[in-house]
Amino acid sequence: MTDNNSNVESWNTPTPPPIPEFKVDPVVVLILGIVTCGLYLIYWNIKAADVMNAVNGREVISQPIAIFAGCCYPINIYFFYLVGKEGLPKVYERTNSPQKDDTVLLLILGFFIPMVAAMIVQSDINKLYK
Repeated sequence: MTDNNSNVESWNTPTPPPIPEFKVDPVVVLILGIVTCGLYLIYWNIKAADVMNAVNGREVISQPIAIFAGCCYPINIYFFYLVGKEGLPKVYERTNSPQKDDTVLLLILGFFIPMVAAMIVQSDINKLYK
């Protein structure tokens, strides 16, 4: 008698992409965002988008949105909407954290104080590397 499970081929099964290493102290995100007058947030948006895309296994936030979010407030608000609505739920799932919806908080902070919104997202991203 043969086991049918041993005949399953796994060589052609796609593997999820590895999560890029992007562990930064949230306070450093705040300080660099203030010191560079927000220019650091362009780099941060790109790296955070890479992590969100890898965790979700699909493109949640495109590179142009991540780049222009550091320069243009309407796109910045959309960036944090995507992070809160589509990016962070998978991060919570991967880290076995309770699901919470910070979308409205991220939208408000992303409009008025984007460095603080980035701090909140970075603290959730850092949980992936524990």
